[in-house]
Amino acid sequence: MSLSAESEGILTIKEVADYLKVTERTIYRLSQAKKIPSFKVGGMWRYPRKDIDAWIARQTTVTEIAQ
Repeated sequence: MSLSAESEGILTIKEVADYLKVTERTIYRLSQAKKIPSFKVGGMWRYPRKDIDAWIARQTTVTEIAQ
């Protein structure tokens, strides 16, 4: 049985950019700075969906506390 990368929960840089409504360049910069959960496979960035969702939740929590 073969599963697509997205169904397994691994996103590409384009998918993360679309998901967060930012440019691919922004995601690339965050990845390079280790500010977003990511890893490389064959020189290409990949993002576990569950880690991205957790990262978003942490960002939201910080924003809510600051207000």
